[in-house]
Amino acid sequence: MTGGAGLPSLRLLVTEGWDGYALLDSGAGRKLERFGRYRVDRPEPQAMWTRRLPEKDWASADAVFVGDSEEGDGRWRFKDTQLESWNSGYGGVAFHGRFTPFRHVGFFPEQAPHWDWMLERLSARGQGASAPPRLLNLFGYTGVASLLAAAAGAEVTHVDASKKAIGFARENQALAGLEERPIRWICDDALKFAAREGRRGRHYDGILVDPPKFGRGPKNETWQLFENLPEMLQLCRDILAPERSFLILTAYAVRASFLSLYELCAETFPEAALQSGELALREQGGGRLLSTSLFTRVSRD
Repeated sequence: MTGGAGLPSLRLLVTEGWDGYALLDSGAGRKLERFGRYRVDRPEPQAMWTRRLPEKDWASADAVFVGDSEEGDGRWRFKDTQLESWNSGYGGVAFHGRFTPFRHVGFFPEQAPHWDWMLERLSARGQGASAPPRLLNLFGYTGVASLLAAAAGAEVTHVDASKKAIGFARENQALAGLEERPIRWICDDALKFAAREGRRGRHYDGILVDPPKFGRGPKNETWQLFENLPEMLQLCRDILAPERSFLILTAYAVRASFLSLYELCAETFPEAALQSGELALREQGGGRLLSTSLFTRVSRD
């Protein structure tokens, strides 16, 4: 992934929306989205421009997030009936959307290009192989990527430090009808788990790394992105299969550029092909792009 004079070039991965999701409008620090039949208005600091839809469209939202979205002190205000969750899905796999105190909704629509790329890589890895491909999902949250991979035939290890998130992931598994698929649900500190897997000599054909800026493990371990990410990638390097394997790193809400992730991964995986850039949502009808996060993809072919 290079531009002129051998410089890294930015790649944009854009989610255009699907039947269960659309970015309707954005601006004035907010975004208006459609999840199934529900309209949702929530904060988006990067939307610094002017809204395009009239105020009546924004006023018709079924759920509006108000308050502090970073510290978890916010709340949802509902137009009619209070909602906790709704049924959503992607690629034929069902899962729940959820209204959380952190303005999130249980999954991240902008991850759709990563899901598609992951499934392509797992499919290619599985062709002609004597065993199913193995996927490790670190900081796996509510398990959408894990379920998509399992539905495609992969053996999945899903790790998250939150018992509540693991519980939500299991509920998603039941909704998707994938209870019989090989998924290990593990509540653990991601760094400690990756280190143990290295000592065991275990390898994975794909690794997803989607860490928070700050977090705590089940035994009060502390995660700081800028301090701990280099160590995490070193551990992932050791447990990533040496051939026909991949890693997807995504970072949200950080004061960094795509170059930070690119250079760190280039140092950690000097033999691999890299793609780096931003994930973005496009407003419906081919409208503006709203950046959400940074990413780097690592391919060992």
